[in-house]
Amino acid sequence: MLIEPFAPALQEQLVLWLNHVMSREPAAMAKLKDFVGRRLSVAVRGAPAWAPQLPDLHLAITPAGLFERLAPEEAGEAALAIELDASNPLQSALAALKGQREGVSVRGDAALAGAVNWLFDNLRWDPADDIARFVGPAPAQMLAQAAAGLKAALSQLLKR
Repeated sequence: MLIEPFAPALQEQLVLWLNHVMSREPAAMAKLKDFVGRRLSVAVRGAPAWAPQLPDLHLAITPAGLFERLAPEEAGEAALAIELDASNPLQSALAALKGQREGVSVRGDAALAGAVNWLFDNLRWDPADDIARFVGPAPAQMLAQAAAGLKAALSQLLKR
């Protein structure tokens, strides 16, 4: 499979990005501090034939309230297992634009599931803030407005 050699590096980048977003929200990190050392697994199942099968992502919660990627051989048993149904990625993406979570199943520790659910509901990436660090606030604001307009147009399209 073509993605296998790159999967660990891609997962590391995903975890770095997630930790970047979380580090901007101290409340998010505080939510996870009660679960230090607990492990999570995220599995994508049912990908269409044209899409690569993604390997499971194994995470541990650090004392800082962030995530650390674990290699499969060191993952152990997960306190929380999240499974994403990728059989219809377009439908899942459209549902996500509406703020819905279709095709997500969760098994395991209810308290940890509640904390992760809080993250899904409350954690937001501010791309304009990150872009502003490179190009300045004015161009970043213009890009953010264009993206907001695109999202609004897609939402209107979905309502029809």
